[in-house]
Amino acid sequence: MKRIALFSLSMLVLLAVALPLAAQKPDGSHIFAYPPIRILNPQPDSPGPHGYAPAQLKAAYGFNGVPNGGAGQIIGIVDAYDDPNAESDLQFYDTQFGLPTCTTANGCFTKIKVGNPPGDSGWGLEISLDIQQAHGLAPAAKVILVEANSNSFDDLLAAVDAAVANGATQVSMSWSGGDFDGEQAYDVHFQVPGVTFMSSTGDGGHGVGYPAASPYVVAVGGTHLTLLATATIPSSVTFSNYVSETAWSGSGGGISAFEPGQSYQNGVFAGCGSGGGRCVPDISSDADPNTGVPVYDTYGYGGWVQVGGTSVSSPDWSAIFAIANSSRATAGKGTLQNAIPDLYTFYNTTQYNDFHDITSGTNGGCGTQCTAVVGYDLVTGIGSPKVNKLVPALVAIEP
Repeated sequence: MKRIALFSLSMLVLLAVALPLAAQKPDGSHIFAYPPIRILNPQPDSPGPHGYAPAQLKAAYGFNGVPNGGAGQIIGIVDAYDDPNAESDLQFYDTQFGLPTCTTANGCFTKIKVGNPPGDSGWGLEISLDIQQAHGLAPAAKVILVEANSNSFDDLLAAVDAAVANGATQVSMSWSGGDFDGEQAYDVHFQVPGVTFMSSTGDGGHGVGYPAASPYVVAVGGTHLTLLATATIPSSVTFSNYVSETAWSGSGGGISAFEPGQSYQNGVFAGCGSGGGRCVPDISSDADPNTGVPVYDTYGYGGWVQVGGTSVSSPDWSAIFAIANSSRATAGKGTLQNAIPDLYTFYNTTQYNDFHDITSGTNGGCGTQCTAVVGYDLVTGIGSPKVNKLVPALVAIEP
C-alpha cells in the first residue's frame, strides 16, 4: 500500500512543496497528514518577535469592531504528537503581547493526550502556532489542545472526537493529507450539530487535501496581506490598517475527485456544486510567511520564529467562529449549525459586504483554476473576513 509519509518540518522548508496528493484506500492507520506550516527563511535578525502581531491582524480584519473576545466558547486545537512546552510558551507569548494569561490553573488552557504521543519538534512548532494564534485573536475563549498519538488519520480523527467530547464548539485542524478514494467514510467525524470544523488547504499550491475537502469542514486557504506601515495600533474600533491582499502562491485549492459537490456551492465556479465536485477553499486569510506571524517556541527552536502557511489561517478562523458563537450566546441563540452554507449565503447576497474579495495572484500554472478572480475562486475561495461585518451576520442568520 502506498503511504503518504510525514516530512520533517526542515524537509518541508527545503522542498517548499506539499506531499503528493495520491489516492489511498480507506485505512486511516496507513494515511498520514502533515502540518502545512512554512518558516520564513532567513529569519529577521531581531531576537524579538517579528511578523504581524495579534493587534495588527485584529485591526486588519475588523476584530476591533466586535466587542467580544469569544467568552464562553471553547476552541479545540487538534495536532499530532506532543509539545511539552506548549503551555509555558503560550504564557510567554501572552506576556509579550499583553494578552490575558491562558493557563491550566486559571481554566483557560487544557491539554489532552489521546494515547501516549511522543514529542516531535516539527509538530511542536505547529502546536505553538495554533494555540497562540487562536488565543491571540479570541483571548476570552478557552483553548483545548488535543494531541493525537501519531499523525495517522485514525489517530488524528480520534483526537477530533476528543475535542468535541470535551466541549469544543469550533475545532481547528492545521494539517492535511491527500484527496483519496474512501475519504467520505471519515466525514462522519465532522457531522456534529453545533460544532464548526475548519482545516488548512495545504501549502503546495493547486491541489486538494483532506479533511479540507470534506463538505462538512470549512476549508481555509491563504493570502499575502499588506498592512499600513505603522508600529502603533490605535485603540479606536474604527481604525483599519488593511491595505490589500493577493492570493498566496502556496494556497491549496481545487476540485475534489472524491467528494461530491454541494448545493451551497451552486453557481460559484465551473465544476462546483450539485452535479460537480466539492471545491476548496471556502475562505482564506493571511498565510504567506513573508507576511507571517510571530510564534514563540522553545521545543526545537530558540524562541521567536516567523512562520506562515495555511496553518496560520485555520486557527485564525477558529477565533472568528468563537467570537460569532459567543455573540450568538449573548443574543440568546445556540452555536452555529450551518456555518459553511451561511458563508455562501453571504457571498451570494451581500456583494462582498462581509469579505475582502481577492482578485489577483495564482497558486500554479493551471490557468483559470489556479488564478484568483473577481468572486469565488479555487485559490482564495470567497475571500478573507471583515469580522466587524461577518460576525453580526452570523449572529442574525440562524434562529
